[in-house]
Amino acid sequence: MLRMIGWSAAALLAGALGGCADDGMAPSALASGNGIVAGKSAYGMDETVARLKQDIAAKGLKFFDEIDEAKLARDAGIAARPATLLVFGNPALGTQFITSNPQSGIDWPVRVLVYQDAGGQVWTEYTDFRYIQRRHGIEDRGAQFQKASEVIASIAASVAVQ
Repeated sequence: MLRMIGWSAAALLAGALGGCADDGMAPSALASGNGIVAGKSAYGMDETVARLKQDIAAKGLKFFDEIDEAKLARDAGIAARPATLLVFGNPALGTQFITSNPQSGIDWPVRVLVYQDAGGQVWTEYTDFRYIQRRHGIEDRGAQFQKASEVIASIAASVAVQ
């Protein structure tokens, strides 16, 4: 039984670290097997959200929405830790993915989740663009996926623990 637990823990760690080796991501960022890149924020919830929005605006990206998921939960009578979803993108870049495979629209526009865990640590999470590229079998937009990856990594780094 202990051996199974050890193997499971090792598999989980390997999965959590998958995709991080030599890809230029900040050390605090982890790409999971399901394409999620997570990073610790150096700031509290409100400041993390404000700094992300400021960086998004500074990059000239289109900001679509800010969704306070904890408020939605409270309004439904459910207690939830702080969580905010930011929705944004660059239509000139993102719509190129959709022209290659319309199903990729499920992953567009870009979404960054900011949430606070049970210990009070604030995190950012987003879907890795290389994962999106593989998920939708898009082979003709390598440069565009690289650019999108650089931009989202830069945005996440604006609040990351150094």
